[in-house]
Amino acid sequence: MREVMAMVAIGYGIGLPAAWFASRLVASLLYGVEPHDPPAIAAAVAALGIAAMLAGYVPAARAARLDPLRALRYE
Repeated sequence: MREVMAMVAIGYGIGLPAAWFASRLVASLLYGVEPHDPPAIAAAVAALGIAAMLAGYVPAARAARLDPLRALRYE
């Protein structure tokens, strides 16, 4: 999960400034939402963060249930 959250943080670090600058380009396509609408941006960030945590949790939980010695002997 630490690796997943590190990738999410890197994505936020790159994506939020890119979205901030690109919002001027797509302002004409946004209906009912301001280009720099903090609640909309916060909702998108939260939704993507939750989706990433769920996507990372499933394989992490499966790997945590395995016995390490049995997994090494299998290979």
